[in-house]
Amino acid sequence: MEFACSHVVCNLRPDEAASTDVSVIEPMYDNAVAVKQQEVPPPLPPRRLRKPRPTSLPLPALPSSPFPPTPLSLPPPVPPRVDKLEGKNRLNANVNVVSLSIGKLVDISEASGMENFHSPVNCGKCSAALSCLSSIKRNVWVCEFCGHENSVNDSVKRVCVGQRTGVRSDDIYLPDQSDDDYQNLENTLVVFCVDISGSMSVTTEVTSSSGSLSYISRLEGIQDALQRALSSLLQQSPHRRVALVTFNDEVVIYGDGTGTPLTLRDWALVDYDHIWKQSVAYPIPHCIAETYDQLMQRVKELREHGATCLGPAALASVAMASRYPGSKVILCTDGRANIGLGEMALTPSLSSALTPYFYKQLAQQAVESGVIVSVMTFEGTDCRLAEVGRLADTTGGRVNTVSIGTVATEIQSASMDNVLATGVTATLLASDGVYFPYVDENNHNLVREIGNVTEGLEITFQFAVKPEFNKVFLQRNTLPFQLQLSFKTRDQQRVTRIITEQRPVTTSSRIWAGSLNMAVLGVHCAQLCASLTMEGRVQEAQRQLKAQQDLVKQISKQRPIQKEESIYGNWMDTMTTICDDITTESWSLSDEAAKVVYQMKRASRVSNNINSNTNKNQTKRTKKKKALMEGM
Repeated sequence: MEFACSHVVCNLRPDEAASTDVSVIEPMYDNAVAVKQQEVPPPLPPRRLRKPRPTSLPLPALPSSPFPPTPLSLPPPVPPRVDKLEGKNRLNANVNVVSLSIGKLVDISEASGMENFHSPVNCGKCSAALSCLSSIKRNVWVCEFCGHENSVNDSVKRVCVGQRTGVRSDDIYLPDQSDDDYQNLENTLVVFCVDISGSMSVTTEVTSSSGSLSYISRLEGIQDALQRALSSLLQQSPHRRVALVTFNDEVVIYGDGTGTPLTLRDWALVDYDHIWKQSVAYPIPHCIAETYDQLMQRVKELREHGATCLGPAALASVAMASRYPGSKVILCTDGRANIGLGEMALTPSLSSALTPYFYKQLAQQAVESGVIVSVMTFEGTDCRLAEVGRLADTTGGRVNTVSIGTVATEIQSASMDNVLATGVTATLLASDGVYFPYVDENNHNLVREIGNVTEGLEITFQFAVKPEFNKVFLQRNTLPFQLQLSFKTRDQQRVTRIITEQRPVTTSSRIWAGSLNMAVLGVHCAQLCASLTMEGRVQEAQRQLKAQQDLVKQISKQRPIQKEESIYGNWMDTMTTICDDITTESWSLSDEAAKVVYQMKRASRVSNNINSNTNKNQTKRTKKKKALMEGM
């Protein structure tokens, strides 16, 4: 767990539900984090005036002076009120943000010595686990998160005595034996689901290495990319299983290319259960070391024609991959689905109400089967990426738009993505009185179903303190936090990882800029605003972006903005451009805008792909702003 602020800011105003007033100030001394704000200025000392002389005696003559007379005594000047001065710089930005590097936490290969072969001891009320912050007196553990009294027997007390040391603990719990069979890490499936509709015949001018011009169709670009991907898999993962599925006005399942293809057409394209059963029952593909030549031949023989039954093809591909948890589907298309399940009308408002439900249902079924789906569309096309991209966004895959020149690289990268863990669930616990804006504003424990995890996945949450708990928390020195991460590793081993730590509490929301982690704040802003935009809450996303941009400006007055932090500023600018181009009359994202939003939802400090795309967006902002929205 990594926090954006070194302290928990707990003096929220009662009238704000999702943000806290933050006033960034310069520290008065090095180890200062917050300066206590005075409600009123100190009282003035009483005046000490000279005693009046007796009126019966004559007053001595005053010496003449060229200067005008001044009062005998003046009170000291009243210092300006700190709260009045800083009110102008007050910002609506919540700095109570925590980041979880899930991609690193599910990797237990380097966690030797942290394993425990017993179950954690959980609180009977809030399910918090006994940890280094727990205190047991007379076999009674008073939960530090909810205050519930739990009885602990002597055997558990002896087992847990080693954990109750320090202020941070990281424990991994492994079962004595697994209920699932061990799975070979290479025994997973890669399904290439390829569009061969008539629009794939569109050509693009390409300059060869010799300088001559030629025209290459989209299908020819896909064929070249698939052949490269197959060669790469053969060299690096010869035991990996690979299958091929194509679609136009029918779905053809080639499998590993050695058997008779299975064709789904007509009524079968609208029967969800029939497609799933037929695809699951198709013969299991062999490893690519045995089927490389047959697959290469199938790819070379592909020809473009017909419509685009994208939905049924995606369903068939996920069904095939579901037999091997940790498998992946790579979907390549250049047009919107116009036949079969998941069909989309030319105008978004006329599309069937069942269309979003179909892609949502399929994405959830893929997550439950441990399958990730990556979606790639060609630049300049209308594939309704905002809808189809949900498959990738939900399952943990990639969303991108490609060109003839980049499609090979993107397909190879997607084919090499490894699922590190499946069935991942993250539970974040805080003290009773803390809530999670935008997610759960009623409970102090947050449960997030993540599903599949690939390398580099990072998720963020913001939290806040309920107004009625402000005084209580201000009297405490620290607040506890605990992350419970349950998942299955690639070899189907069930693991529970529990990290517990405590954070100090600040008595004021006036924070020193040096205590803020701009990387955590930048990633969270990108993820939150992208999610709000996809949910149609554009105005709320704009408010969050404005608050974050104001915070960056205030911090820049305190210290220089680092190079990495400027990248997060570019992300905010990109999201601001997209939100500004969305109108309330017609909410619709172009494929280019949808790609950016989906990538922002999975923003990460280690995501070089997003960083490079953002830099390109920054240099071409003027041209891109006009092209982000189509049909607005």
